[in-house]
Amino acid sequence: MDNHLRYQAPSESAALASAAPAPPDKAGTWKDFITVTKPGIIRSNLIAAFAGFWLASRWDIQFGLMIMTLLGTVLVMASSCVFNNYFDRELDLKMERTRNRSLPTGRLTPKVVLWYAVILGVVGLAVLFLFSGVLAGLFGAVGMFVYVVVYTLWLKRSSTWSTSVGAISGAMPPVIGYVAVTGSVDMAAVLLFALLFLWQPPHFWALGIRRVEEYRAAGFPLLPVVKGIKRTKYQMIPYLVLLIPIPILMYAYGYAGIFFLIIGLLLAIWWLYAALQGFRAKDDEAWSKKVFIISINYLTLSLIVLILNTTF
Repeated sequence: MDNHLRYQAPSESAALASAAPAPPDKAGTWKDFITVTKPGIIRSNLIAAFAGFWLASRWDIQFGLMIMTLLGTVLVMASSCVFNNYFDRELDLKMERTRNRSLPTGRLTPKVVLWYAVILGVVGLAVLFLFSGVLAGLFGAVGMFVYVVVYTLWLKRSSTWSTSVGAISGAMPPVIGYVAVTGSVDMAAVLLFALLFLWQPPHFWALGIRRVEEYRAAGFPLLPVVKGIKRTKYQMIPYLVLLIPIPILMYAYGYAGIFFLIIGLLLAIWWLYAALQGFRAKDDEAWSKKVFIISINYLTLSLIVLILNTTF
């Protein structure tokens, strides 16, 4: 991938660039304030934060600390997603899957959304620093900075590196949960970070392949748009290969038991095998949809098994 690669959108997207939000059919409701936080992203990352907290606790849960840590993490993630929606509001008009969001349609105004993002972020970081420890707060702040500034404002608009670098922010929730208990970074924290970091690029690139023409029309320099689908398939493989040692190391260091070792390995190999099938797939859209679904199942099942099979 070429760092800082500038991608020029095709001429047909120029007309879309001048599009303006249509007058809203109705004013925003509480549901718009929920959807602008991207609940799907929050839900998956909340499970990851809980997994990190549980792994560090070794079944000896401090419920007050857990609640405050999860609350702070959710607020920080919600703030980051709202900032993302705020800065991407004009770009969202160009894509079919995003043009009906609350900001592009005008149901929520940019000023309201910006204040919403700021308040969520300030409260979320305050909760983490005050109740979960300085280290948890710092990781929360790093996650916000990478997602809002590095990913949303910079790389998403200019480089194919956006997905890989943006994955840093998505890997923070389990680390926040873990260090809230331990107050330090050890091998378990590193492995949790690696699990979420390595999962994100092949997961998102599968979606990118499915919607490559939408991203092309919108002018996003996503890897399948700039380098092509075949190159993207190759780029997915190293991430998937590197997922394989994680359950082995979790077991070897005594953080998780034999069930996580076996199931984690099988899930990683299953995803890798499905990705390799892409090189002979005749229908890239059908293949990418399958791989995308497998990626969701991989993360969900891996985290559930890790929680259930955490060693005492």
